[in-house]
Amino acid sequence: MTRPCVIRLAAVADVHLGAGSAGTVRPALAGLPEHADVLLVAGDLTETGTPTEARVAAEELRDLGVPVVAVLGNHDHHAGAVEEVREILRTAGLAVLEGEGIVLDVAGVRLGVAGVKGFGGGFRGASAAEFGEPEMKAFVRHAKERATALRAALADLPATDVRVALTHYAPTADTLRGEARELYPFLGSHRLGDAVDTAGANLVVHGHAHAGTETGATRGGIPVRNVAVPVLRAPYTVLTLDASTGALS
Repeated sequence: MTRPCVIRLAAVADVHLGAGSAGTVRPALAGLPEHADVLLVAGDLTETGTPTEARVAAEELRDLGVPVVAVLGNHDHHAGAVEEVREILRTAGLAVLEGEGIVLDVAGVRLGVAGVKGFGGGFRGASAAEFGEPEMKAFVRHAKERATALRAALADLPATDVRVALTHYAPTADTLRGEARELYPFLGSHRLGDAVDTAGANLVVHGHAHAGTETGATRGGIPVRNVAVPVLRAPYTVLTLDASTGALS
């Protein structure tokens, strides 16, 4: 009997690296190729999004022996230096996605990853609408734009064996259980989940919800995993996808 071809995805989010964090993450990632084929980082690589912090993150995550694919989070946007942060990380060899996709050939398996930061807005029954003050319209418009970008990035991926959506904000309320419900509109949006269900994926990986729950699903039944460090209580988790069926095991 032929053994199913699988791909092992190490995943983590919300490492929040700062000036005093040098050397705190890299030791936990030693030997990563023995456990995983790819590392996915679902945002908040830095504490406040400064170039100095980005350089710390770059040193912690460079040359790990596996491809590293990331999206930025809200913390990475705080200092207003997003392009410089992204360039520092990319120069270190990380693929940093925002409305883009990447295809990796990993041990004969074609893995497609589409990534966006995402945004808030809430979930069905308690979702913000693009109505009223310009500030509210802008808030909801950004949420819609990021969801549209995710859908397009997934749809534009070429033929792959498995496809993963990588976001910072949550695409389902399932993985927010444990957070105060008043915070849900600021932690994720059903629009992200709808985008994934429309375009199709085998898995969604996100962070941001520090007090949330690890496992959930989109409305269409696609598995979702919250990989924020406070949720995992570990340096990373390993998710295994069967390339022959696309199933998460």
